[in-house]
Amino acid sequence: MAEVLPDWSPSVIEDSKILIIGASGGLGTALVNMLLQGSECCIGAHGSSKTCEYDDVRVTPLKKSFYSENDCVDVVDEFVEIVGGIDALVCLNGAIHFSGHWMNIPAAMWERDIDLNLNQTFYLARAAMKEMKREGKGGRIILNGTESALHGGSA
Repeated sequence: MAEVLPDWSPSVIEDSKILIIGASGGLGTALVNMLLQGSECCIGAHGSSKTCEYDDVRVTPLKKSFYSENDCVDVVDEFVEIVGGIDALVCLNGAIHFSGHWMNIPAAMWERDIDLNLNQTFYLARAAMKEMKREGKGGRIILNGTESALHGGSA
């Protein structure tokens, strides 16, 4: 199915450096494509399971799985090193691995989901904020997790 984009594009300050975690998912792909249409910015397109390939020099593909806080810090540091800073972090990662009633979720699966949907997002935001403060110019952090990051929609 072809991607359908709205008839508007987000506009950000020229040369903004935006790291998008989950850029290989549905919302992440749409956001990268919309930013490419409407803004002159540097985009870090992160995917944990596949590399985000774009035929545009404004996009820096980053591929890394997150198993620890250090992995989260490393992807922020890698982006900063490549593009020279960070102005925004957009987290669109997440998943819900158990589809049954929450009373029946195995402990290991619960902990996996908490790690993915809460811990990793926290570590990424903290690493980005630390760098934004170091740069002395502030920035934006947008966190959107779990299934809505994959598919969009509402409850």
